[in-house]
Amino acid sequence: MKKARVIYNPTSGKELVKKNLADILSIIEECGYETSAFATTPDENSARNEARRVAEVGFDLIVAAGGDGTINEVVNGIAPLDNRPSMAIIPAGTTNDYARALKIPRDNIVKAAEVIKKNQTVKMDIGKAKETYFINIAAGGHLTELTYEVPSELKSIFGYLAYLAKGAEMLPRVKPIKVRMEYDEGVYEGNASMFFLGLTNSVGGFEQIAPDAKLDDGKFSLIIVKTANVFEILHLAALMLNGGKHVEDNRLIYTKTSRLHAETLEADSRMMINLDGEYGGDAPMEFVNLHQHIEMFANADAIPSNAIMGSILEDYDGESEDEYSETSKEFVREVERLTEEDIDGDGKIADREK
Repeated sequence: MKKARVIYNPTSGKELVKKNLADILSIIEECGYETSAFATTPDENSARNEARRVAEVGFDLIVAAGGDGTINEVVNGIAPLDNRPSMAIIPAGTTNDYARALKIPRDNIVKAAEVIKKNQTVKMDIGKAKETYFINIAAGGHLTELTYEVPSELKSIFGYLAYLAKGAEMLPRVKPIKVRMEYDEGVYEGNASMFFLGLTNSVGGFEQIAPDAKLDDGKFSLIIVKTANVFEILHLAALMLNGGKHVEDNRLIYTKTSRLHAETLEADSRMMINLDGEYGGDAPMEFVNLHQHIEMFANADAIPSNAIMGSILEDYDGESEDEYSETSKEFVREVERLTEEDIDGDGKIADREK
């Protein structure tokens, strides 16, 4: 019989995984796996070490139950190995970007586990930076470094942008760094306030940052923001929320690449690197896309066919589940108020007095 190990964070999501663990184990057993569970501990790399251990002894499936951090740790445990088990995820964090990209239910832990019953998988790309692996984003630059100082409840992309839009005292500190970026299609040398490498189209709950991202094509979505002007950055963010229109703006570079070498060209300038929301070291750094490296259970017939390379699935016609839509509109209105420009195309400029 095949063997599965549930690696779960007992404190994620108000302990919902822990409370529903018996049902989760039963569902996986019904799928033909002899199933056991491991609760992560406060010890450093607890999930990563357990994932590597069970992979090395021949488990067929690892189910990561928790937030995006737990998923990242499990991936880091098995990614270096030649023989890697399949993975499934049960989202129990705050943003759950990875579950959003894989169309896994994020509001019902038991239904998320039942996705395994569909027996649909996607061979997902992941990124590697030095000896660390990431599943969703890598980023660097002064604009991203400010996120380390933002309160944890504002760590989502919208929360951070809202923090900027409301005129936080850190705004004057956003400044450009002279960088050199080498990628598949060329080299950029010049000022930048940030760069961003995306593996999925969902970051902080938004699906417009890399609107044409594929999960398995061996390519990152690369964004280099050249401007450090606060109002221009806010304007770009508003364009992003208004249908992904930022990708055509000349204040940034948007391209696809299988690799990136990022470094600063100023001897006294430091560029911290953010990997999946955590500090991952300083530039210079090389980023490599590991093509179709992890086989992940997914709700694949709900993923738009243009998000999977070579997919024969029909386009998903379900309604958008973007619960941030009203919040996005509010942000665009706030930027219109600050910049006195009609961004959403409704012929109106938000009242500066509001």
